[in-house]
Amino acid sequence: MEHEAHASHVHHHHEAAAAGGGWQTAVRATLHCLTGCAIGEVLGMVIGTALGWSAVPTLVLAIVLAFFFGYALTLRGVLEAGLGLGAAVKVALAADTLSIAVMELVDNGVIALWPGAMDAELGDPLFWWVLAIALAVAFVLTTPVNKWMIGRGRGHAVVHQYH
Repeated sequence: MEHEAHASHVHHHHEAAAAGGGWQTAVRATLHCLTGCAIGEVLGMVIGTALGWSAVPTLVLAIVLAFFFGYALTLRGVLEAGLGLGAAVKVALAADTLSIAVMELVDNGVIALWPGAMDAELGDPLFWWVLAIALAVAFVLTTPVNKWMIGRGRGHAVVHQYH
């Protein structure tokens, strides 16, 4: 009996994921993640620069904050849907860890590989250009990751159950 109930749950879940799991959902999920990453990253750079830190600790802070804000935005949505904090945190971690990790890897990879970008100050247009390009590249590469996860009923599919 239990097995049968589980099977129908999986089927229903997959249908829901397939229905909402198009590129539109993936794009929305990725934009969501991108917003959090961008806020965290810029904030990290601002704080690191203000404290006169070198590139590496600043980068680490930026990545930590990117994860924090990425999760925070998802958490806000899930909590508004009336989920308890513990469950909401689990959903946010499940939904965003891979997508934020891919985004940060790509984003910081572009910045690290771009000549002079690591040394660019916040007042330097180069910094903002490279950040914009890096985030755009990250967005393009992260969207299929999110689509793949949503298609498998993971990631933001989990979040969309609560929207």
